[in-house]
Amino acid sequence: MEAGCDEAGRGCYAGPVFAAAVILRKDFYHPFLNDSKQLSEAQRNELRPIIEKEAVSYSVAKVDNEEIDRINILRASIKAMHLALDNLKKRPRYLIIDGNRFTAYQDVKHKCIIKGDGLYSSIAAASVLAKTYRDEYMKNLHAEHPLYNWSSNKGYGTEEHRLAIEAHGLCKYHRMSFNINTKQLSIDFEEESIVM
Repeated sequence: MEAGCDEAGRGCYAGPVFAAAVILRKDFYHPFLNDSKQLSEAQRNELRPIIEKEAVSYSVAKVDNEEIDRINILRASIKAMHLALDNLKKRPRYLIIDGNRFTAYQDVKHKCIIKGDGLYSSIAAASVLAKTYRDEYMKNLHAEHPLYNWSSNKGYGTEEHRLAIEAHGLCKYHRMSFNINTKQLSIDFEEESIVM
């Protein structure tokens, strides 16, 4: 009973961080199940209902931007994983975590695996669920704040998103602790003050 865990949205400028926990049957196989970042949006959306149907158990959870600002993004990512694990219908006996940092969950043993989402099916499945649920959430937020075009950039720090922040400022869904205001102070040197 091994659960794979992964998160999505850790590096975003806006919105929550999502995490998923997935327990798969040992014989589960899908030809293009992989790290969600290696898949197209269409492939992720095709995989999601398959994972949800075939998984022994799965759960998705989120921690919002205000809590990210309070406790920091690493703790928020781990908390989201813990919340996902809390809601699994089956209790895992072992956890495999994508990445290199995790806080022990209850008394369940775990192992952190760098780039584990490209190595283990259950982590890849968690990666797909976390990513698709988060993308869907950000598309819904887009309707409330269309100026940032979150339906396309999903809150990541794309040039488009940075320019929108410059033009319109930050909103209540931005992560204030990320210091993401892109306007820089300009420094004017008077010619006579420069010493060569």
